[in-house]
Amino acid sequence: MMTHTSTLDINSLDGPLGQRVYTALRNKILTMAYEPGFVLRKGAVCEQLGVSRSPVTEALNKLSSDGLVDIVPQSATRVSRFSMFELRQESFLREAVETAAIAKVAQERTEGQLTKLSRNLKMQKLLIEDKDFQGFFEGDLEFHNMVLSFTGFPKVAITSGQMSLQLTRARMLILPERGRPAEALVEHHAILAGIKARDSDAARTAMTVHLRQLMTRLEPLERQHPQYFRSNQEEAPQ
Repeated sequence: MMTHTSTLDINSLDGPLGQRVYTALRNKILTMAYEPGFVLRKGAVCEQLGVSRSPVTEALNKLSSDGLVDIVPQSATRVSRFSMFELRQESFLREAVETAAIAKVAQERTEGQLTKLSRNLKMQKLLIEDKDFQGFFEGDLEFHNMVLSFTGFPKVAITSGQMSLQLTRARMLILPERGRPAEALVEHHAILAGIKARDSDAARTAMTVHLRQLMTRLEPLERQHPQYFRSNQEEAPQ
């Protein structure tokens, strides 16, 4: 994975300078280009981006609030290491939100929404056939985001994404997963079947089964990549 050689670019991003710096750094962290434990040196970031310290400080403070970096005063800023407790907590929260969302969508879905979800799954199938696993990963995210947006509550998708940041980057450690995309597609079709039938219970059950697969695959990571996880002394729940 890329770390020290990773480049930053904010020219293609929108928004105020501090927001663009934040987005660029956040993307690097979420894609694991900046690995857990990687030291983010403020001066080096300023030099790379050609910006002053103020927007970089603003971005790092926001990343700290997200739980993506640990700022140690008078020392260093490091990309936060994983905590299995936090991953389980985020998984619990994600399941609570997405199962509630899918039940609502199954009851209230429109034909237009059903068509969009069906098209997404057709695209997922093609991406699997092409062995484009990154594309499939993005299609998978789009499927879930569509379900959340179809609740009609804009804050649901935003909140769900924000509270699943650790899951999002931890998932990068298990990509590509041999055989998993095809399994996930079958699970997506089961979810879609529940929506199509307007069967909230079936849709909720299918979503629960699907979401719990991720945590099952993440559990071994602490043994496989101990350098990316906090020590037991650092593991105390907040």
